[in-house]
Formats: sequence, structure tokens, C-alpha cells
Amino acid sequence: MNRDEQRDVEFVSIQGRKMKYAFLVGDGMADYPLPELGGRTPLEAADTPNMDRVASCGIGCVRTIPEGMEPGSDVANLSLLGYDPRMYHTGRSPFEAASMGIELARGEVAFRMNLVTLRAYGEERVVMVSHSAGDIRTAEGGALVEALVEAIVVPGVRIFPGIAYRHLLTWRDGPLDAVTLPPHDHLERNVAPYLRSDGSNPVPGLIRRSWDTLRNHPVNVRRRSRGLEEANSIWLWGQGTAPAMPRFTDLYNVSGGVISAVDLIKGIGAYAGLEPIHVDGATGYLDTNYIGKGSGAVDALRSLDFVFVHVEAPDEASHNGRVDEKISSIESFDRDVVGTVINGMSGVEDFRVMVATDHFTPISKRTHSTEPPPFAWGTTPELKNSSGGRGFSEKEAVGSGLFFASGREMMNAFMA
Repeated sequence: MNRDEQRDVEFVSIQGRKMKYAFLVGDGMADYPLPELGGRTPLEAADTPNMDRVASCGIGCVRTIPEGMEPGSDVANLSLLGYDPRMYHTGRSPFEAASMGIELARGEVAFRMNLVTLRAYGEERVVMVSHSAGDIRTAEGGALVEALVEAIVVPGVRIFPGIAYRHLLTWRDGPLDAVTLPPHDHLERNVAPYLRSDGSNPVPGLIRRSWDTLRNHPVNVRRRSRGLEEANSIWLWGQGTAPAMPRFTDLYNVSGGVISAVDLIKGIGAYAGLEPIHVDGATGYLDTNYIGKGSGAVDALRSLDFVFVHVEAPDEASHNGRVDEKISSIESFDRDVVGTVINGMSGVEDFRVMVATDHFTPISKRTHSTEPPPFAWGTTPELKNSSGGRGFSEKEAVGSGLFFASGREMMNAFMA
């Protein structure tokens, strides 16, 4: 633990009273004004009475992406949890490995392995059609990955099935500094030049090795017959080695847990020492069990001091360019997660709630961006007296004048 973190521990530990804390994150909710919404953002267009109640207690912006870093959910959620990504971010995939119970050996590099849909228009043009192989389900994805384990035999390479389109590959003494491309950042773009990269980058060659196995696999044959996008390629990205992080308990003197359907978030929680809390039906898509996550948070706070709840659906809708789905997912998050937690904790006076989004995911870009996203917070007494007059939105957050230059600053203030 470095000197600044030790100071933070001392700062938080001197507080005399134990609180209960809920930190509720709607991934990628922040957006730009859209013409089809009359110049409003999806947050402004959505019906969010519960987040509005919290915003009336206090709202602001927080910089979750340090200058020069990529605006990924790994960097942003590390920030939200109070960790400086410049110190603790070694790559996205080690967190996903931790969530899957995979221990990385020294020198072993983990890669996120997406199942994606590519469409070739000759050798010079290969388009990234879907970063998620048309939202392929876990059973289908698992069958494809099982075939790839048998087909891709490379010294030092291990392949592990995950959830839906999100899987993992580890590579002993692998190319840590190789150029890789986040697939959701290259939707509808030509990736042929990358796939034809010369031998100095071994990653595109490993991607190409998946094509023959996937092309005629029964899962893809069935998907083609049903008019669905096929998972015709793997895509490797987000590589890194195991980080060394202090435990959240040591930083803030609280017990804590994490609720998420996404391996990345569960893995960050594992490195932070947060207890994983399983919710049946949590998928990471629009059909996730929102109310189960909300009630799971309330149940967890009976024995824990802090719970971090993450909902992926708004981000997925943004990557898919679906305004209607983004608004629907925001409203479900507000009603069934935020509302369930606020109502479930209404009798607890020593309770604080934070509602936040980790980064902007503008539908017009279909990828993440670096602007400081909004957050809002309140306590039980404040919520009881809240009129809900101030909305939870990007504009209200900027207009409040409250700004934190880092997630660590915000978390310290929230936990104090």
C-alpha cells in the first residue's frame, strides 16, 4: 500500500459510525443529445424517478478515464471503486481470468477472446459486423469454444469458455505489447489490414486459425439457417498480466461484495477482495434479472457494509446502436435496481447510495468516450425529504458544479 492509500485508510477509519453503502452502476448510460429524441439524451428521455430522487440529494461529474488511457470499462470501473488505473491497470483480461478462477502464472498473458461476426467482401475488405456474434447465447458460445480448444493447439496457449460471446485465452510468455483492437470500437469498419498484419504480430495469425473450425460448426450452420449472425471468428484483445492491488476492505475499513453478470467486473471485485454475489438470471443483456440484482444488493447489505452492483445492458444497447433498447434498459435499471435498493434500505438510517455510470457510450459512436460521466448520491434522511426535482442527467451533472478529478477522490468522499 502506498503512502496516499495509507492516508486514505486513516481518513476513512477515523469515522466513528459504520454505514451501509450501495454503489449502483449502469454501464455506458451517459450519451450525447440525439435528434430522434428531440435533442435529449437517453438519460433525459427515460423515466427515472428513483435516480432523480438521488440526484436531488447531490449530483456531479467524475473523471473516470485518466488522460492518455483508453475509455474501457476496465479503466472506468477501477476508477469508480477508488483505484488509480495508472497504478493498477495491466490490461482488461487478467480481471476476467480472476473471475473465472484462472490463476495467471508469472509471464502468462491473458487475452479477452470474443466470438465475433466478420463479413468478407474480397481480400481487401473484411468488416466487423458484430462484436458479440449477434448476441450469441452461452450454450452456443460454449460449444464453439469447446471445438476451438481441440482445434487450436499452440505451445503455451490455453482457451477457457466464459459467458455468451466473452471468453478467455492465456498465452505463456505471450505477446504482451502486441497491437490489438477492441472489437466494439471497430464495428462496421474494415479490419482486413489488421488481419493481414505481418509476422511481427502473432495475434492476427491466431485469429485466422479459428476460421476453419468455426465456419462449418453445427452451431453456425443452425444460426445461418435461422438468419442469425454467425460466430465465424475469434477476436483477441485487452491483454495483460496479473495486477497487484490492495484490498477494498483495507482501503475503506468495510466488508464488501460485488454483483455483476460480467466477468470483467467480477474479476475486479476478486482482486479487490469483494465477495462475489450470484444472481440467477443475470445475463449482461437487456433480459438480465434487474430486480434480482436489486434485491440481491439489499440481502447482501444485511451482512456486508458495501455492495457494488453493475448492470451492463445500457452499454450493450449503445454498442448495437439501439436508442429504444438503451432507454428501456435505463428505465429497468432505475425501477428494478435503484428503486428496489432505495425501498429495501428505507428503514436503515445509516445508509448511503451512489448511482453512477462508468463512462459515456454515445449511440452516435457506438463505442466509449472519455468525457467525465455523471454520478449522484444521497443518504436515507435526504432521500426521505427528496422531491425528485433535479433529474439524473449529463446536463444536470455538469450544471451542478460538483466535479471530482478522479474516482478515488469521489470514493473517498462517498465513504467518509
